[in-house]
Amino acid sequence: MQRLLFVYNPNSSQYVHVKDEILSHIPEMKGYMVGKFTIKKAPFTENVVALKKVLKDKDIVIAAGGDATAAVAANAILESKKDVTLGVLPYGNFNDLARTLGTMKYEDIFDGQIGSSRAASGRPVATGGRRSSSRCRAPEALRKANFGHLYPLDILIDGKHWRYATCYVTIGMTAESVELFDEPEFRKYMQKGHKSSWRSYLKLASWYFKNRHKKIFLPPFKLNGKLAKKGTSDYCALSGKSMCRVMKGGNDFLKPKVFRSENCRLTNFWRLFKLMLRSIFVRVPGTDTTKDVLEFVDPATVELQAEGEYQTFKDIKTITVSKPDLSIKVIMKG
Repeated sequence: MQRLLFVYNPNSSQYVHVKDEILSHIPEMKGYMVGKFTIKKAPFTENVVALKKVLKDKDIVIAAGGDATAAVAANAILESKKDVTLGVLPYGNFNDLARTLGTMKYEDIFDGQIGSSRAASGRPVATGGRRSSSRCRAPEALRKANFGHLYPLDILIDGKHWRYATCYVTIGMTAESVELFDEPEFRKYMQKGHKSSWRSYLKLASWYFKNRHKKIFLPPFKLNGKLAKKGTSDYCALSGKSMCRVMKGGNDFLKPKVFRSENCRLTNFWRLFKLMLRSIFVRVPGTDTTKDVLEFVDPATVELQAEGEYQTFKDIKTITVSKPDLSIKVIMKG
């Protein structure tokens, strides 16, 4: 019997909904050997290694969480080199990978709806953010789903693999700002089940105006051999359809090798404002490329962030972003 594995994080901001709308209905799911993988409070790499060890060929992995949860699942699958399919259900702040794949509710993956004994009485049952009074049809209907192949970004630090990014990676100020989402007060608020993203944007705006002039976020560097303009604060490589939910990308995730990148001075408010307007209503500006190499003039300390997972690196010389000849099978909305 084929295995269906749900990956979730009990410490995530929307875990209360994952538990109610997905995990509590696992006993009703027929046609698969259904299991759960819990992401622990541990470094990103440890969770990737732990998940990688349990994967087998022909497994179907459903990441029910935000982009960080999906990133753990994607990296584990890619590193395992197993024939594993990834699906994503959105239970995070921005859900960029779910938006990229179009799988914004349970029915986008399974041809049916999660139900429970409560459905028999006609009372509404939660189904991936929607309400339904119908019983669950067995998940074997997954065979009707639309499948594609996603080509991830590969990020190297001084020539050593750091991680794969399914949608985007940022370096500099925008990467450092992600740390605010780990503040205990903010996470406690989100873990109560608040789904609105407006609070996240307000937190980012507040952080921006307090910190934009406090430090140099990107020390002097060359991008593909050309010295970046003085004051450059950010580098971004984008492959997915969206970034932080509101910024538009494209379909590069379906293409090998090609992605879009940009480096700019976002500590200047008006430059940020113009970039945001264009990104929201047209597309994130940038240049199509197949490989970017950032070479720092002197060994540097910088922050990197890929889909909500961030890390600080000290005394590094180069960062390389490219797309290897590697893809992951994904479930997409039909």
